[in-house]
Amino acid sequence: MPTFSQRIGVKPVKTVLQLDSMDDDLKNSLWNVCYDYHLRHLVAKQFDGPAHYICGPLWRDFFKLPLNEIPPWEHMAMTVIKSFYFEKASWGDVYDLIEFMANLSLAPSDFTSSCNCVLEREMSGYRFSGMLLTPITDEQELATISKALEILDPWKLARLHIKAGVELFSDRKSPDYRNSIKESISAVEAMCRIITGQDDATLGQALNRLQEKGIALHSALKKSFSSLYGYTSDAEGIRHALLEEPTLDFDDAKFMLVSCSAFVNYLAAKAGTAGCSPSQSEGIAR
Repeated sequence: MPTFSQRIGVKPVKTVLQLDSMDDDLKNSLWNVCYDYHLRHLVAKQFDGPAHYICGPLWRDFFKLPLNEIPPWEHMAMTVIKSFYFEKASWGDVYDLIEFMANLSLAPSDFTSSCNCVLEREMSGYRFSGMLLTPITDEQELATISKALEILDPWKLARLHIKAGVELFSDRKSPDYRNSIKESISAVEAMCRIITGQDDATLGQALNRLQEKGIALHSALKKSFSSLYGYTSDAEGIRHALLEEPTLDFDDAKFMLVSCSAFVNYLAAKAGTAGCSPSQSEGIAR
């Protein structure tokens, strides 16, 4: 919500998304979330309990420094972390630390929700989707992907493909758009195979058998996904037509990730309504 000074035009409202940079407002606000959930324990009087669970993993797995180099006093450890964050870290390093803190958190959903509030308010181009910061700049797109990451174990294989697609897409140092696209369409294929019970079917074959399971797709919808699959496959089902394009980029991968997540969510809902969801044991075994 704009402040008073922004509403009367004294102070400009932020309108440009921060995709490859981080201003002081965003950086300070993310630090405050980390402080509230984690770093405030370092101002305790004894270096144990909550303070230990923070510094051990940070030094071992994030800074990758010898554990015997952890400072003996809490305020000294705080100085090292704060110096890294505000003086040495690039904007990408800051996001790396935020992700690390999310996975370290005792209340991860609360931590990521608090971060997302900050990221939205400060016009960051990233949001937490699950436990990963993802460059999705549209809130509805983000919600679609997040929902697919939360589908239950009967659809575990599809969820894992979406998760892999997000990880490849979200790598800020070296995003792999080509394989992210492959994982996205594989999620849809996995959903259709689970519903129809055809482990070796192509997506096109499985789509044609959904009606046998009580899921009647509109002809236009079925045709659109059959065409999409055809765009990523040859006659033998080996994906190549799209994946060999030399200019695949952020927009291509985002479109596939959002579209396939939406279709996964749609099929899960339809399968539930039709009563053809597999048991949890069946879903995990696939």
